Amino acid sequence: MRSFSLFSALLLCGGATIATAGSSGEPWGDGPVGGEPGSGGGPPPIVFDPNTKVRYRGIHRNGIEVFLNIPYGQDTGGANRFKPPRAFAPEPGSVVDATAYGPACPQPLGNGFAPLTLTNVTDISEDCLNLNVARPSGVQHGDALLPVLVYIHGGSFWSGQNKELSTAPDGMILESVENGLPIIHVAMNYRLGVFGFAQSDALKSEGSENAGLRDQRLAIEWVRDNIANFGGDPGKITISGQSSGGLAVGLQIMAYGGTKPVPFQQGICESQALEPGITGNFTIDAFQLTVGAAGCNASEVHLASTIACLRNLDMSAVQGAAESTYVADIAHNIGDVWLPVVDDDFLPEAPSMLLDGGRFANVTTMMGWCEDDVGVFTDTTIATPNDTYAFISAYVPNVNPSEVDALLSLYPVTDFTADPAANLSAEFYRSARVFRDIIMVCEPVRYAAVLAAAGNAAYLYDWNQTILDALVAAADGQPGLGVMHTSEFAYVYGNISHYDVAGYAFDPSPADYALVRRGSRSWSTFVATGKPGLENHDTFQGFAPAIPAGTPDGQGNETWSLFVAGGPDEGFSVVDGPGSKAAVAAQKLRERCAFINSAGFIEQLRF
Repeated sequence: MRSFSLFSALLLCGGATIATAGSSGEPWGDGPVGGEPGSGGGPPPIVFDPNTKVRYRGIHRNGIEVFLNIPYGQDTGGANRFKPPRAFAPEPGSVVDATAYGPACPQPLGNGFAPLTLTNVTDISEDCLNLNVARPSGVQHGDALLPVLVYIHGGSFWSGQNKELSTAPDGMILESVENGLPIIHVAMNYRLGVFGFAQSDALKSEGSENAGLRDQRLAIEWVRDNIANFGGDPGKITISGQSSGGLAVGLQIMAYGGTKPVPFQQGICESQALEPGITGNFTIDAFQLTVGAAGCNASEVHLASTIACLRNLDMSAVQGAAESTYVADIAHNIGDVWLPVVDDDFLPEAPSMLLDGGRFANVTTMMGWCEDDVGVFTDTTIATPNDTYAFISAYVPNVNPSEVDALLSLYPVTDFTADPAANLSAEFYRSARVFRDIIMVCEPVRYAAVLAAAGNAAYLYDWNQTILDALVAAADGQPGLGVMHTSEFAYVYGNISHYDVAGYAFDPSPADYALVRRGSRSWSTFVATGKPGLENHDTFQGFAPAIPAGTPDGQGNETWSLFVAGGPDEGFSVVDGPGSKAAVAAQKLRERCAFINSAGFIEQLRF
């Protein structure tokens, strides 16, 4: 996706080790020992696994307890590169020193998404399959087990890490406690780019495609199998992700075509649930370029010898080859070129066909988008109808020109207003809205309709409040981008102060601070109860399922609704007709999504 100018990031650093019990000279027992290494005073929190006699030593932080860099998978380097992950098993009786963050998976160093992300990537390794567990303070053995949120970070399957400050769980956990429905939060690292999504016939034959998705699955299974030791309920797991993380959640729900039990009960997809291009050529093209740059026979990418060549290189050579050939313009899917692939196993068929065939897990879901989600990734020089046509055509290269014309006719420029102060035309806002609806809106609408038809509760939201517009205007020099990608983070993670960086605009209103409580508590309430709002709680009110469970799937023709989160029009609304909020009705989602979700158009979108 769009690469921002580097931003003065707030860093979270460190590494973690595993030590044999007693090797540090400390008298490890069944309870806390020694002085704790974090902030907050008192001895460190200790979690004991009665089956393996392993102890996890964590830290106190901001009034919660955190366990960092817990290995869930073995080293993925060398001969294990690209292969499915192998579960990590600590030595029985050992102590896992979970007091500092572990390395991120291979990716570019620095922060190419600033200021949408706040933390530089400073430490990468192929031994990166680690996760963090954060829980309320004072959880004791014998207490009632707490619901669990497992977070899958975004970043175009190209970057991202589980120590990202904008999604630090401390505020969310504290808000959940104040709300009377405390939760536990888990965040994982998983393989990215060529390491996680390499595509070739040779990899397919050995079951090694979609390695990053397989990492995620192993992490979720670790949570299912181990979280009770930390006070979590393995029968109340919600997986959540944003951007490519939201796509990951959508694919985890349909993994193996629904033939295997899922290790979770609910899902949250923020700003993506599926994505065009999964059955296209983006990934094989990116892989061929990477193979060539690495010197491993780009003309024969499907041979086992080519994979062996890549496995014999060191990590930096492979990552360097991927970076040197990486392109993030609109013709290359805004950088989303390392996509999951239909591998006849984890993803046995195109996602749209899995949906149509009812081949998915029956889980409760909440899916949504930001009001102006992808404006931040849209060409700000767009000024004419020809510019709009060229931009959208480049984004959907396999859609027939006549179909592009038909699509654009549903978005007359008269529906959009220029912002002269921001030097943004009506055509810019038109392009951004078409782009948004294709990738962020209509796919979750379709997903929700199918899930509801199968009897599941499916909630839809439109996030409509932000503090990021002024921040990006200061950092990137472009105002007027609205409620952009990641806007919900400042609220649902319970702390907007993370964005208070010296030299940049930061001026939250009382309404922003109120939405922090309401938004964060709604997310954790969903994790705890399967509903994003409760009466007599400071949560969103009136947030009902988008389509009543059991409603026959009418390809978008049924009555459906969404919740506007934040902004002047907050509340539940049908999408059109009597009772529809003006801001919702103006989006014309029924007719626009009916076109985008039509079978012929989906086939051309290639997912």
